[in-house]
Amino acid sequence: MTPRRISRRRTIGVLAVTAATATSMVAAAGMSLAQPAATANPAGHGKAHSPTMDIQLLSFNDFHGNLEAPSGSSGRITTGHELDPATSLPKDVTVDAGGVEYLATHLRDARKGHPNSLTVAAGDIVGASPLLSAAFHDEPSIEAMNKLGLDVTSVGNHEFDEGYQELQRLQNGGCVDDGDGENNQNSCAAGQFEGANFDILAANVKVKATGKTILAPYAIKNVRGAKIGFIGMTLKDTPNIVTKSGVEGLEFTDEVETANALVPVLEEQGVKAIVVLVHQGGVPDVEKWTGPDGKTYDVNSTYDYTCGKGGNLTSDSPILPIAAGLSPQIDMVISGHTHQPYVCNVPDPAGNDRLVTSASSFGRLYTETTLEYDRRTSDIVRSSVDGSNMVVTRDVPRAADLTRLINTYKELVAPIAGKELGSITTDVTRTANDAGESQLGDLIADAQVNDPSVVTNGKTPVVAFMNPGGIRADLTYAPTGQEAPGVVTYAEAFTVQPFNNYLVSMDLTGADIYDLLEQQWTGKNSASSPKVLQVSKGFTYSWTGDSSSRTVVPGSVMINGEVVADDANQTYRIVTNNFLSDGGDGFSAFINGADKYFGGLDIDGFAAYLPGVSPYTPAPLDRITKQ
Repeated sequence: MTPRRISRRRTIGVLAVTAATATSMVAAAGMSLAQPAATANPAGHGKAHSPTMDIQLLSFNDFHGNLEAPSGSSGRITTGHELDPATSLPKDVTVDAGGVEYLATHLRDARKGHPNSLTVAAGDIVGASPLLSAAFHDEPSIEAMNKLGLDVTSVGNHEFDEGYQELQRLQNGGCVDDGDGENNQNSCAAGQFEGANFDILAANVKVKATGKTILAPYAIKNVRGAKIGFIGMTLKDTPNIVTKSGVEGLEFTDEVETANALVPVLEEQGVKAIVVLVHQGGVPDVEKWTGPDGKTYDVNSTYDYTCGKGGNLTSDSPILPIAAGLSPQIDMVISGHTHQPYVCNVPDPAGNDRLVTSASSFGRLYTETTLEYDRRTSDIVRSSVDGSNMVVTRDVPRAADLTRLINTYKELVAPIAGKELGSITTDVTRTANDAGESQLGDLIADAQVNDPSVVTNGKTPVVAFMNPGGIRADLTYAPTGQEAPGVVTYAEAFTVQPFNNYLVSMDLTGADIYDLLEQQWTGKNSASSPKVLQVSKGFTYSWTGDSSSRTVVPGSVMINGEVVADDANQTYRIVTNNFLSDGGDGFSAFINGADKYFGGLDIDGFAAYLPGVSPYTPAPLDRITKQ
């Protein structure tokens, strides 16, 4: 993708800076990262002569372009539990939540009475987005963030889905020369794209050749004389979980080392109040709930259980060593990536409590944090920091300006979204059985192995492997729009596979195939949280084990009834997506693939396959078996 024009309106956004030269380069640009925040109010907060001033931080994360209210489990928040009368077992009590129209209203209401307010985020604002945003290179989501008053965000891993130059374009504006929708994407469809009014920070992402960051590493917001520094980072393991082409030529540095190195840079500018925005997170422990029958059950955590109501983050949560290692001068950590809700105190290296927050995902929650800024020390009073996660309910008026934005793009996307691809006779879900196989995984893998775009030099794949994390929604028989029941539209198919991954065929040896099957529950994919690859028709195998250890049953791996030997001399033509081809999700065996050939997009392969098998009825789940 080549930008047609890059706006110079936000010069600072494209500065490539290192920690050592940040101050001088910003000054040379003729701009200041210490620009007054848009929400700052010189009228104050009734404490004109007080040594402290009240400041509000509103934060969220992992929005993923969800402009419209998300549906299904992605659009609900767990608020409690009850016993199901039919089963006498606990079930979640939930409330519908999310949607940018409601998020904007909630944030605007929350700012009332708080003239000193900033709104910040912790990455994955775009990427893996619904079609309404993705069809326009996520320009609608950036415009939505401008309207709801976002001040600053860190990058996340999904901001690299289309490469870092595209990320820079989202910051600075301009249009992509994409053929005006030839590939179901259309930049600047609603007019010239002006870019983000907020800072997108990438402190730990550098161009290898220059050692300079791809975007500004930090931003300083001046709230009526109170200078607050924000350091923004993505997780250092981003290269392992995104497409290789999206991070080509980049280096991702350690989160703790990066942030701590920037503390003196900020202090040299008189900034002692520092907040880290980091796209890495934690996982809440299972909640113990005592039902009205007096029994205690393991249940899904409510949105406010961790840590406000006795819950904790699991000991292996990636955010914990980061929070524990960040300089004591850093006053708060706003996190993301794991799509979980929590507001916890994690001691800093000096032993003082420091707030670490995350607000679930898709705009279903936001975190409200209040704090006091001491004018005498130019620092945050750590003991005053208090945060709570708030549900973005849908019982408030929709923000009219966001509704207009959504309606504009719904009209523009209609010709793409409404294309009918085929039909299904019942729901086709991504819910896996005990062995790890799902109906939708089968369908997608079958579409990939039958895609003619990956056939080269007479070599046709005999098996497809699909990562379960790339299947983002179910196909439902009930209509989601104006289509008849059972009809699958392009919009629905895109919601299932929103990454625009390319299909890649390659030669793998029998030994490679055994290795990648074992990698489903070893290494990065521990047995407690395996990633079982979805496979195409004709490929079968069995595994044995429990939650602590698993292995493939020797001799059980077959392709069309013929045993695949654990042999480095026998090769098989396989197909997968480019994410897995690059070793994504811990499947390094794919890197060994020989004679790799890039075909078309995965969504295009699915769109071409479905008509030929419609009306589609899921077959029995018998490709993967557990012994």
